[in-house]
Amino acid sequence: MTFDDLNLNNPLRNALADLEYMDPTPIQVAAFSPIMSGKDVVGVAQTGTGKTFAYLLPLLRMLSYSTDGHPRIAILVPTRELVVQVAEEAKKLTTYMTVRTVGAYGGTNINTQKLAVMEGADVLVATPGRFFDLALSGAFKAKYLKKLVIDEVDEMLNLGFRTQLKNILDMLPEKRQNLLFSATLTEDVENLINDYFFEPLKIEIAPHGTPLEQIRQNGYFGANFNTKTNLLELLLKADESMNKVLVFVSTKKLADKLHEKLDAIFPESVGVIHSNKSQNYRLRMVDEFAESKLRVLVATDIIARGLDIAEVSHVVNFEMPQEPADYMHRIGRTGRADKEGIAISFISEKEDEIFEAIQQLMGIEVAVLPTPEGLVVSTELLEFEKEKMGGDKFYYQAPKLNSKGAFHKKLDKNMKVNRAKEKRQARMAEKKKSRRPGKKR
Repeated sequence: MTFDDLNLNNPLRNALADLEYMDPTPIQVAAFSPIMSGKDVVGVAQTGTGKTFAYLLPLLRMLSYSTDGHPRIAILVPTRELVVQVAEEAKKLTTYMTVRTVGAYGGTNINTQKLAVMEGADVLVATPGRFFDLALSGAFKAKYLKKLVIDEVDEMLNLGFRTQLKNILDMLPEKRQNLLFSATLTEDVENLINDYFFEPLKIEIAPHGTPLEQIRQNGYFGANFNTKTNLLELLLKADESMNKVLVFVSTKKLADKLHEKLDAIFPESVGVIHSNKSQNYRLRMVDEFAESKLRVLVATDIIARGLDIAEVSHVVNFEMPQEPADYMHRIGRTGRADKEGIAISFISEKEDEIFEAIQQLMGIEVAVLPTPEGLVVSTELLEFEKEKMGGDKFYYQAPKLNSKGAFHKKLDKNMKVNRAKEKRQARMAEKKKSRRPGKKR
């Protein structure tokens, strides 16, 4: 099936031709007619399968010209980067249409975005918090909204947007079409659907034709941060095909540390992105990486969801994710648009269990390759790698031989028991007893 087989109008067909998109993906084919019918739809498909166009194409096909100026389509996404990407995709599809698209997100001056919405918007793409703030400020009237899309809803709930989502759903008009797209359906997502959707049609696309079939996966054992850093340096120096590498770590602090080390080795070719960076910086890093100005981009999972960066050659799991499903979102950044990708995982002893769970989820075995020749194995540990003894502090506990512990017998003076409290309680009990009134005759 091609896009010509769908009930698209000429402006959308021309825009797709300009983008050189010929064949719709399975989720795009399956979702088009149900969305056009006005039903509530829940779309479940793995990352990299074209979920954004799956809802944009039918919604834009149904959108008629209006001079009201208030948004009629609202698209909620979890991150600022996704706001920018989805808004750009909508603008590309409406090149030959009179449709005004505005993106709004937190971390920037709300007044600027408020003015942009008040000047007129047909499609509003926003993070939940900024959408709610704009609605309360009077930037638009919620009663005009006819279509609501919640994209990457499972990640949205993980990021703590549950309250904002419920507030938004409560403020919108009851007569509206609800669309929800996600890579996984958790219990929280199911509860949200049950509470706010009306007899939704669930469209679930199997993993066929998705990253699993287009991504070559392998792994290496790496004992600690410094050894993994040496391993990444060795691979980057030895393999010129690693020309657009996305490296995932678990924390912002670790992302900065790895960026600092790699930047010293590969100056001006390594970037870093996480939520502590300013919005302008984050967007600049994504743009430079997308344009191949950067060879390596170190990131936390903030961009594992939804961002479509073309031709990522390799995804490196410098640290394994907390949940097996997150692994799929990560490696889905490569192997897109029918191109082959490569995913490499660095596995420490503590990460072996999650690595096994990931393989069980995928139903395949990932080959663990032998240690490359010349790898320097470090014994130096970072603080977080040392054994946690209690509280917020970490201590490195060296093994003790024939140790009987730090316990010792109490001094005689400390063996005494303080009886003053017991005597006090006994006196109080006697006083209460003496105050009791006698029996009435």
